[in-house]
Amino acid sequence: MRDRFRSWREGLTASAGFRRWAAHFPLTRPFARRRARALFDLCAGFVYSQVLLAAVRLDLFERLRHGPVEQRVLAAQMDLSPEAAERLLRAAASLDLVALRGDGRWALGKLGAAMIDNPGIPAMVEHHAMLYADLADPVAMLRRPRGGNALSGYWAYTGAEAPGALGRDRTAEYSALMAASQPMVADEVIAAHDFGAYRCLLDIGGGSGAFLAAVAAASPQLRLMLFDLPPVAELGAERFQRLGLSGRASTHGGDFTRDPLPKGADLISLVRVLHDHDDDVVMALLRRVRQALPPGGRVLIAEPMSGTTGAEPAGDAYFGFYLLAMGRGRPRHPDELAAMLTAAGFARPRLLPTHTPLLARVLVADVTQA
Repeated sequence: MRDRFRSWREGLTASAGFRRWAAHFPLTRPFARRRARALFDLCAGFVYSQVLLAAVRLDLFERLRHGPVEQRVLAAQMDLSPEAAERLLRAAASLDLVALRGDGRWALGKLGAAMIDNPGIPAMVEHHAMLYADLADPVAMLRRPRGGNALSGYWAYTGAEAPGALGRDRTAEYSALMAASQPMVADEVIAAHDFGAYRCLLDIGGGSGAFLAAVAAASPQLRLMLFDLPPVAELGAERFQRLGLSGRASTHGGDFTRDPLPKGADLISLVRVLHDHDDDVVMALLRRVRQALPPGGRVLIAEPMSGTTGAEPAGDAYFGFYLLAMGRGRPRHPDELAAMLTAAGFARPRLLPTHTPLLARVLVADVTQA
C-alpha cells in the first residue's frame, strides 16, 4: 500500500499541470515551495560548498572569532575589494556561516561558529577540492574502472600492490587529515561505548593514534595497541611519546590485508576502516579479528553507515561517490555489517546509539565464551 501511495503521489508531482496548481493553492503551496527549494539546493550545492571554501581559505571565521568586525576591515584583511567582500559576506550569511549585526558589523553565524576550534572541518573543506575535481565528469567516473583519480592517488594505499612498502612521503598527508578529523568521531564513540570493562584496546588502521589518544584520556586504566602501515605506525609512536603514553601504548606496523594481527587485546576497534575496502577484504579482516580476540572479547566498528535516518544522503550519495573516486570500498547498511560479523563468527551484533549518527554509528559484536 505504501509503495502504491508513493507511486500515485510522485505521479501527480510529475505532472506540470499539478505542479502549477499546487504552487497556487494555499494548502499545498508550502509543500510546493519546499520541494522547489530542495531541488534548487541540489543544483546549487556545489556553489554553496565553494562559498564555504572561500571563507575557509580567507580565514573569515578566525577573523570573526573574537567579535563583530566592520566590513571594510574584513575586506582589507582578506585582500578583497569592497564589492567582492560584500558578495562573499552576503553569500556566507545566506548559508548561516556569518550574520550581519544591527550596527552594520559582521559576526559569526550559527554554522560559522561551529568552525572555531574544530580543525577537522576546515581540513575536510580543503580536502574536498580534490574530490570535486574528480567529480567534474561523474558519468565518466561511473563508466571507467575504479581508481586513477586525484583522490585515489591521495589515499596511496588504495592502489598500491604492497601498501606495507609505502614510505612516509606517501602516507603523512592523509594521516594528518585523518588525525585532524578524528576527534569528532572519537567523541561519538567514547560517549556511546564503555571502555572501562576491557584491559587492552587494539585499534586497527588507527592512523597516527588520534583515536587511541582520545580513548586513553577517557580510560586511564586501558592499555593501547595501534596497528597500521609501518610509516603510519611510526607517526603513532611519535604521538604517544609526545603525550607521555609510551608506557601503556604500543605500535605495530603491517598491512592488515595480509599480515598477522597482534594478539593480547580483548577489544578491537575498526574506526572509519571498513567502508574504505571491498567486501572480500572486509570479510577476511573480520575473520582475522575474530581469531585475534579471546573468548569474551569484542569488536567495535565505527563509521558512517548507509540508511541512517535523517542522514540518508551522507551515506549513499556522499560516501557512495567519495569511495568511488577513492577507488574502492562502499557505504554499508548496519544490517549488512551485522550479517558479515555473524558470518565471521561473532555473536550478538548490535548498534549502540550515538549523538550524531551522521558522523558515525557504532556497531559491536562479541566473541562467545568457550
